[in-house]
Amino acid sequence: MADAALTKRRLGRANLYVTPLGLGGASLGRTPEGYDDELAVATVHRALELGLNLIDTSPMYGESQRRIGIALDAWYANGGRRQDIVISTKTGYTRDGMNYSADFTRRSVAESLRLLRTDYLDILLVHDPRDLEPVLEPGGALEALKELKEQGVIRAIGLGVRSHEFHRRCIESGDFDVSLTHCDYNLIDRSAAEGVLEPAAAHNVGVLNGAAVMLGLLGGRDPREVAPKLGRFATDERVRRVCELWGWAQSVGVSLLALNLQFCLRERRIGSTLVGASNPAQIEADVQALSEEIPDELWQELAARLGVL
Repeated sequence: MADAALTKRRLGRANLYVTPLGLGGASLGRTPEGYDDELAVATVHRALELGLNLIDTSPMYGESQRRIGIALDAWYANGGRRQDIVISTKTGYTRDGMNYSADFTRRSVAESLRLLRTDYLDILLVHDPRDLEPVLEPGGALEALKELKEQGVIRAIGLGVRSHEFHRRCIESGDFDVSLTHCDYNLIDRSAAEGVLEPAAAHNVGVLNGAAVMLGLLGGRDPREVAPKLGRFATDERVRRVCELWGWAQSVGVSLLALNLQFCLRERRIGSTLVGASNPAQIEADVQALSEEIPDELWQELAARLGVL
C-alpha cells in the first residue's frame, strides 16, 4: 500500500477525486498548553506535502477553519493551486446551539468562505442534526445549500452525522452527494458497511470515513494508556476488543495503526478515511502506516482469529 495515500478515488456523483487518506481538522495545533497557529499551519502543509488533497473541518472545531485558511493562503503563495485541494466544511453549529435554517446556512457558508480564504467550497456537510425535519423542510438548510450549489459556491452537498437512518434518508432523497459517517468503519465497528456504504453505493453517493482511529484507541499505543483520556467513549467493551487486537498485532510485529488504516483503505466504497492530526509528526505517522508491509497470511490469520474481515 505504499502509494495508497496518493491514488485518488472518485467521490461518487460529486465527481471529486480525493486521496484515500484525508486530514481531519478538529485537533489542528492542539498542545498540552492550548492551541498553536504555527503548529496548525505546519500540520496542514505537511499533509499537503505528503500528497493528501482532502481537508475536512467545521465551525464546531473552534479556530480550525481560520488556521486552515492561513495555511492554504501560504500554500498558494508558494505555488500551490486551489483546484488541487478538496475542502470540506460543515454548517449547523452556533455557540448558542444548532441552527439548520436556510438564512443561518447562508451566513454560515459565507463565514466559512471568509475564514478558509476561498470563493467556493468543494463539500458542504450538514453537521450533526438530531432531527432531519429542520434540514429538509422549506426554509431549511437544504434549501439554501441547493441554491448555493446552483450558484457554484459549493460543489457537493453532504451530511455528517452518526445516525445511519439519517444517512439513508438523505442518500435516498437524491439531494445529497456525500455522507460523512464516523466511528463506525474500523477494526472494532463495521456497522457502516450495511448502514451507509451499501445504500451510498446503490445511489452513487460518496462516503467519507471519519474518526477511524476511534479517538486514538486504534492509534497503535497501548489502549490501556489511551482509554483514561477518552471518558465515556472508552467503554469496557471497546477497550477489551481493542486490547485483544493490539496484543495480537504486537505478537506478529505489526502496528495496530497500520492494520486499522490499511483495513479501512481496503474498502473501495469509502472515498477517503479522515485522520485527525494536531502536529506534522502525527500525519507523517498515519501516512507511513500505509507503507507498512502486512503479508496476506496475516490478513487471513486476522480473519480466522478475530473475524474482522
